Amino acid sequence: MRLSAEYLVEKYQENIFRAAFSICRNREDAEDVVQNTFLQYLHTKQEFDSEEHIRAWLLRTAVNQSKNMVKAFWRRNRTSLEEYMAEVPFREPQDRSLVEAVLALPESCRIVIHLYYYEGYSVSEISRMLDLSQTAVKNRLLRGRKQLKQTLKEGWTDDE
Repeated sequence: MRLSAEYLVEKYQENIFRAAFSICRNREDAEDVVQNTFLQYLHTKQEFDSEEHIRAWLLRTAVNQSKNMVKAFWRRNRTSLEEYMAEVPFREPQDRSLVEAVLALPESCRIVIHLYYYEGYSVSEISRMLDLSQTAVKNRLLRGRKQLKQTLKEGWTDDE
């Protein structure tokens, strides 16, 4: 099964951007990852079983490219996360706190939290996508939730 790139871009561009941004923490890098992911889709000869298979492939490709982007030596001289967060509009003040808390998580937890909560994947699906055991995914979710709870709890007590 192959779907048109136009359809996939329209439907999944934002999801891929959010996944890439959660790893890269930089708008420009995340945009590059999105573009490269769709280019890679256009060049692949792989046949897919379903649209869900394509979606998982796109996200996995974006995660891999994001990790490679983070490792690149030239990336060290980029806009800081704080500068970017100052430019992003949020509907509610709590939204900013939550995004900042998620982005402050270690990469291993951040990726799993993003795929589980923002993309709606199950533990078993994340396990297959990231080539981890289900136990490892559950442990990373647990650690990420604990850190988020602690971070957000501290934020609420500081406001009082």
